[in-house]
Amino acid sequence: MSKRNDQDATPAASAPDASAAPAVDLNDKAYYIHRELSQLQFNNRVLEQALDEHTPLLERLKFLLIFSSNLDEFFEIRVAGLKSQLAFGHEIVGPDGIPPKQALAEISDIAHRQIARQYGILNERLLPELYQHGIRIVRRKSWTVAQKRWVQRYFRQEVAPMMTPIGLDPTHPFPLLVNKSLNFIVELEGVDAFGRDSGLAILPAPRVLPRIMRLPDEICEGGENYVLLSSIIHAHADELFPGMEVRGCYQFRLTRNADLTIDPEEMDDLARALRGELSSRRFGDAVRLEVADNCPKPLTDYLLKQFGLAEAELYEVNGPVNLTRLFGIVTRSDHPQLQYPPFVPAIPKALKKAEDLFQVIGKQDVLLLHPYESFAPVVDLVRQAAKDPAVLTIEQTLYRTGANSEIVDALVEAARAGKEVVIVVELRARFDEESNLSLATRLQQAGAMVIYGVVDVKTHAKLMLIQRREGQKLQRYAHLGTGNYHSGNARLYTDYSLLTSDSALCEDVHKLFSQLTGMGKLLKMKKLLHAPFTLKKSLLDLIARETTHAEAGKPAHIILKINALTDAKIIRALYKANAAGVKIDLLVRGMCCLRPGIPGVSQHIRVRSVIGRFLEHSRIYWFANDGEESMYLASADMMERNLDRRVETGFPIENRKLRQRIRKELDLYLSDTATTWQLHADGNYSRLQSGDAQSPHDVQQQLLEKYCGIGAPKPAL
Repeated sequence: MSKRNDQDATPAASAPDASAAPAVDLNDKAYYIHRELSQLQFNNRVLEQALDEHTPLLERLKFLLIFSSNLDEFFEIRVAGLKSQLAFGHEIVGPDGIPPKQALAEISDIAHRQIARQYGILNERLLPELYQHGIRIVRRKSWTVAQKRWVQRYFRQEVAPMMTPIGLDPTHPFPLLVNKSLNFIVELEGVDAFGRDSGLAILPAPRVLPRIMRLPDEICEGGENYVLLSSIIHAHADELFPGMEVRGCYQFRLTRNADLTIDPEEMDDLARALRGELSSRRFGDAVRLEVADNCPKPLTDYLLKQFGLAEAELYEVNGPVNLTRLFGIVTRSDHPQLQYPPFVPAIPKALKKAEDLFQVIGKQDVLLLHPYESFAPVVDLVRQAAKDPAVLTIEQTLYRTGANSEIVDALVEAARAGKEVVIVVELRARFDEESNLSLATRLQQAGAMVIYGVVDVKTHAKLMLIQRREGQKLQRYAHLGTGNYHSGNARLYTDYSLLTSDSALCEDVHKLFSQLTGMGKLLKMKKLLHAPFTLKKSLLDLIARETTHAEAGKPAHIILKINALTDAKIIRALYKANAAGVKIDLLVRGMCCLRPGIPGVSQHIRVRSVIGRFLEHSRIYWFANDGEESMYLASADMMERNLDRRVETGFPIENRKLRQRIRKELDLYLSDTATTWQLHADGNYSRLQSGDAQSPHDVQQQLLEKYCGIGAPKPAL
């Protein structure tokens, strides 16, 4: 039983009935969904989690804030990209046939409704429920005398010394404001000491100060009481303009284009070019203006004019313009009953008492499913390699690792111990560029050889190769994963890790590192699929093989678990497989440009999206293959950028027991009724609802119980 939820539905052409036509044109734009509009649909599914009564209250708040963070990046990158296409007259129209101007109009319409709904959920549902549990954001009008005194003291001692009021006049033009910074536009009356009476000023909030503070318990009546920096500045803005009357003070925030553009023809050092670009990210072209909904129209018009934005790019909000700063409440609150229960990731039986990981991996492949199984064995493998005198070389790709990475610590130790350490660092991992520049420098200073990959092709593969002298033989060990070498993400994202000593697979990994670090013709791989060379072609061949089986009257089935599906060639291949009768199950967490359920085109295709406690990040490609199943784990989603413009890998799972294990886990996802959304032919998603006679199946909870022994959280009363 499913329940349709068309809130913020993406406008879409009605699906044609192909049965009336002698042949189906798979290039028909009606069969494709615009990728940015699909991304907004995903963000709406995240927002819906804030209303899920089965989710602990503080986690619901977290989903609401993740919605804000996702939307920020959407405007900074995707909307900025569409605006740039218009500005430079280089419009790109995808298979859906929607030009950038139309897409921007539809994005504006949907985003305005989503944001209004977000603040409604915050003000009408979450804040009142938090209040019932003693967690309060205390508004100015509710401050007690003691709280007012504390706020005034805090303002005068901590805030005012950091403030730089900017009066607007011919000698003080409108300031260049940092991307996503909190600011205030202030209406003034009176004449200052220099005789100026422009009537307007800008107050940038100090970026070094927290946006939310907890009030001392002794001036409150129990519970946790917080006050916003914006409220503190509002209450005391008049102190920043002595002798002037503050007639109005209104918060606003500007979102800018944050994408980095580096011209490969004018670049001789990627690291140096990237450092130059990072400073400009904070001051890119304006793409969105958020203002308090009580800001007078003349002031919002004035701001729009200053930033060169249209009315459709204005977002008036009923609350703080910088909602992501409320993460402080989630991290500081001591209310375990309002949060997901903690868990300890499992250690596989083969590794539990192992003192020598090389000995274990030398005998058998080890598969880890994060976060249910620990990421520690991967870290321990690098640590052991760093200390082991028999280890000669360590080669590894790094895309996202985190600021304080245990993996990098071990690699530094290995390099200082005199081992050959070769690291391919992807400097262009979005929003991690600065961190990656820093870790690259640290590794170089330790003696590691650091390579920045290939110009114009991001290195997104997750690979590690260790070479060890064992007697007269050089033995290789590899780690291949679907996720990054980031211990923090391994607690929040679902990903697979394969630890192996398979000689052919390790040889393929060695060849790939050789291609990345050196120069030469394409090296033939035995087992590894790799983009931008063989991965896409192999996927198309695997889909075609399943199509052939169906045409021969054999049972045929494809299951793909990925984060996004936008590549038109892959979609057309799936449509052809559907026409032949192949059953196709797609688990696509985010963007999906394929329309399922269209008669004659995609009636055998089912698309589902799982949104839950953990971010579904693993990529699995499974093909029935007439009883001789094929299975690959991969670093790549089915997007043009992954398959055509990145270094990605897909690696086979050949061990029968491991394949069966992953297949059973896929079945759990396909039977989930608690966290699953289903995509319909019109481009809208509806949440699956279990029938009254059965309890909902929650795949993430089932995996927690299986691996960690953790039961379902009980809603707080």
